[in-house]
Amino acid sequence: MPSTTQQPPLPVSEKVPPKASIRSRFRRIVRNFTPSWFAITMGTGVIGVLLYKLPYNGKWLYELSIIIFVFDLVLYLLFCLISALRYTLYPELWSAMLNHPTESLFLGACPMGLGILIQLIVDVCVPAWGTWAITLAWTLWWIEVVASVAICFYLPFMTMSVHKTDISSVTTLWLLPIVSAVISSATGGMVAGILPNPTHALWTVIISYILWGLGIPLALFTLVLYYHRLTMHKIPPLAVISTVFLPLGPLGEGGFAIMKIGEVALTVFPQTGTIIPSAGQIVYVFGFLTALLMWGFGLAWLFWALASFGRSKSPFNMGWWSIVFATGVFTGSTITLGQEMPSRFFDVLGTVFTVMVVLLWFVASAFTIRGTISGALFFSPAVAELPKPVEASTTEA
Repeated sequence: MPSTTQQPPLPVSEKVPPKASIRSRFRRIVRNFTPSWFAITMGTGVIGVLLYKLPYNGKWLYELSIIIFVFDLVLYLLFCLISALRYTLYPELWSAMLNHPTESLFLGACPMGLGILIQLIVDVCVPAWGTWAITLAWTLWWIEVVASVAICFYLPFMTMSVHKTDISSVTTLWLLPIVSAVISSATGGMVAGILPNPTHALWTVIISYILWGLGIPLALFTLVLYYHRLTMHKIPPLAVISTVFLPLGPLGEGGFAIMKIGEVALTVFPQTGTIIPSAGQIVYVFGFLTALLMWGFGLAWLFWALASFGRSKSPFNMGWWSIVFATGVFTGSTITLGQEMPSRFFDVLGTVFTVMVVLLWFVASAFTIRGTISGALFFSPAVAELPKPVEASTTEA
């Protein structure tokens, strides 16, 4: 894999010519529509989750979370449609994307965006619509699980077997396919809590623990490599400086996941006679303590991220949405800790973090709208590296 200094996640370059026809502009947008756009659904969805869970809540915040949920759902469906068009009109881009060392990593954003939507379905739709919403959430979760596991297995293997790497090329973007499994475990914990059948809930809990065990150790191994890269080669260049916030993703969502799964196990294990009568209490306490330790570890990465990002003047790119999502899930873990203890400190801190994440969402949204209108954000590294004859043919198609 080439050095990260030569591979920004999504460089801002290829702009749509102002005099281009509508058809050619549309095809250029579709051809350069990378999986990184699903990071917008991740960041937007987590805002809805935070507003729903906010400790100092009100009816207007609940209604706002519903509006954001609907908006996020529309965005996700739109992005799925454009992605389907991309690989239908330009089938060669599918293998080009999978073989690209950077663009392929954002494929993990697709199941992660779906996972956040499922969490909002559990929060918003299930209380209002009941049984069919439960079935929908459980079905979508299985789809998320299959996609997350496939991505978590395949993309790291590609890094091991195909791409040329060295310690200077290690980036937190490597976390993206791994964190998809962690998001699935958190979603599974929420879905298990609404399933009426104890056996179904038990298996959902078990699989969620397996997913957590798949994602968190791999994420920690990657963080060890990344810490070594930082100490040897200093902070990343401006093009990828926004990725310094990504470690908050697995630590924040992993902490929330292990607490949520333990909370459901507290009820489901005794109901199904799993292990011993006190097994539910044991895993519940283990989950809370583990989440607290992960939250403390996250504080170190949050400080380093703020210090690194604050010292730079980073140009906007789609990587900024990773800041919204990563700090958002860390905030969600903070709020959940406040609910479990209970603790006014974590409640207040979670509220402050939520306000900051919402403000950051507005900033990222404004830059995204501007970049979308100008066409500057529609750039695909995989397309840029296609052989000239192939690239020319796709342009003319």
